[in-house]
Amino acid sequence: MFATPSTSSLDPARVYEPAEDSYFFLDVLQDQMDYIRQRFPSTADTAAPVILELGTGSGIVSTFVQKYILTDAVHFATDINPYACATALKTSQENGGTRFFDVVRTDLWAGFRPNIVDILLFNPPYVPDEQTASFESAVTSDDWLDFALLGGKDGMKITSIVLNTMQTILSSNVGIAYILFCKRNNPAAVALSMRHRGWIVDMISERKAGWEVLSIWRFTQPGHQDLVTKS
Repeated sequence: MFATPSTSSLDPARVYEPAEDSYFFLDVLQDQMDYIRQRFPSTADTAAPVILELGTGSGIVSTFVQKYILTDAVHFATDINPYACATALKTSQENGGTRFFDVVRTDLWAGFRPNIVDILLFNPPYVPDEQTASFESAVTSDDWLDFALLGGKDGMKITSIVLNTMQTILSSNVGIAYILFCKRNNPAAVALSMRHRGWIVDMISERKAGWEVLSIWRFTQPGHQDLVTKS
């Protein structure tokens, strides 16, 4: 088992503190390491893959990938929370992260050029709630934590935006995405819908975390023939 990155600079009153879902994501990425490295080999003849984590929070997931999975990749993370952006950079630096890493304060992937991301990582605000985060309220109160937690009525408000526009951000040949769901998001139905749209969708792992059942699913570009053995 790889060591969990430390997050000593994190202020839990301002930035989502790593919890069971975060650690679950790290375990899945470790299990997927061989698959990812085969899909994106580090050779003199291939360009470095571009990795993007949406809603990075503490930066623990991006830092883990930098440190253990693809050290030679180009790493980006985004967050709408200004404190999360600063924390993610500090987390990377604290754990000896790569110089090929930057954090962009933006809404999801706004501002990124289309079809440049090879690996998309997303631990979304999946908690069902009648409310969703308000930018205006966050600016007024300087409280940004709701963006990390509230997912709308079925917990899918933000995740649905990502799923419906994912093809515009992933690289056209080998792009893949890892996305976390809770059981109340009805991920099996989501997967079926995405398969009907041409995506290759695999549930990588499922775990009970307290009263939640979490799962992480891998989405592979439509029409792409897998070049490596599934794991």
